[in-house]
Parts: sequence; structure tokens; C-alpha cells
Amino acid sequence: MIAIIDYDAGNIKSVEKAFAFLGEQTVLTRDRDVLLNADHVVLPGVGSFGDAMKKLKDYHLVNTIYDIVDRKIPFLGICLGLQMLFESSEESPGVSGLGILPGEILRIPETDGLKVPHIGWNSLTLCNQGRLFENIPENAYVYFVHSYYLKAREEQIVKASVEYGTHIHASVEKDNIFACQFHPEKSGDIGLKILQNFAGR
Repeated sequence: MIAIIDYDAGNIKSVEKAFAFLGEQTVLTRDRDVLLNADHVVLPGVGSFGDAMKKLKDYHLVNTIYDIVDRKIPFLGICLGLQMLFESSEESPGVSGLGILPGEILRIPETDGLKVPHIGWNSLTLCNQGRLFENIPENAYVYFVHSYYLKAREEQIVKASVEYGTHIHASVEKDNIFACQFHPEKSGDIGLKILQNFAGR
């Protein structure tokens, strides 16, 4: 069973539908026991870093997430769910992230000819043999919606990157933790394959 953390995030339904299409059983929950007994856990997210961290705290989900990670349950952060795994974000100065992985979230710089937020399809450069990207071709296109991007401190955890006004760390993996800045649930067959690779962990 794949548990999707319910903290009023915006893209939960599309994540549920994508896993259902793959034949995976999902449950939308913020119940600690259900989350800790799931086979896989997903932290989706669309919105503001500060607001989302506040909701995780209000729903008493922060320690639950730490325990999920400690128990080595495969854990996937999507979009804002990736960003909150790190230490801080320029979007919400003074607000701490979960700090599970080292790095910071920065604003995409204004660049001539490029719009911020970054909305649309971009091709991935794969590196470091990411498990999410098994049987995914180099330069595969995935769908992004974001104004802030990850700069991870550990290069070896970066499994995919993209260029959009700057060098963006688009996906990371470490132990049982997986995360994508892009939206696999909105990325067609490539995105479904990425979710299938996660569900197979």
C-alpha cells in the first residue's frame, strides 16, 4: 500500500490517480499508524514553503516523517515535497525545512527569454544511476511548475538535473529517500514509469 500524506496539498488527487492507473493501492491519510505501516509513503505538494511547513506541524506530521525515514520506508517527495526535505527556502526566510537532506531552495533567477515560474516540459540530464530512472532514456521530458529550485550540498545524491536560467537539481535519492522537483504524475508515460520504479522499491 502507498500512503499519500494528507496535509491539504494541491496535487494530491493527480498523484492518487497516477498510482491507481498503475494498479497500486493508495490511501490518503495523516494517521501516524497508517503512515508507519505503509509499504511506501509520498509527500506531494504545491504552494508556499512556509505555509506547507506550518501545515505539517499543525497536523503533527513532522516527527512522523522523521520516523518514516528512520524506518527505511521508501519515501517520495514531489515538487514542494522535495523542497521541504531540505534545510531552508528563500521563499520563506526564517522557516526551517525538515532538514532530512542538506541543501537549500533558491529563487530561479530572472533571465531574458525565460519566465518565472518555470511552467512546462524540460528534458532531464541523468547522473549517478538513479533508481527512479531505471529504463528511462537520457533527455526524457518531464513537467515542471515551480519558482524555486534545489541546490543540494551533496552532489552524489543528485540523480537528474535540468537547465532553466540556472543549473537545477531536479531529482535526488539517498537511501530510502527519493524526490522530484518535477511532477511525475503529470509527465505522461515517462512520469508513470518513474512512479512505477518507486512503487517497485
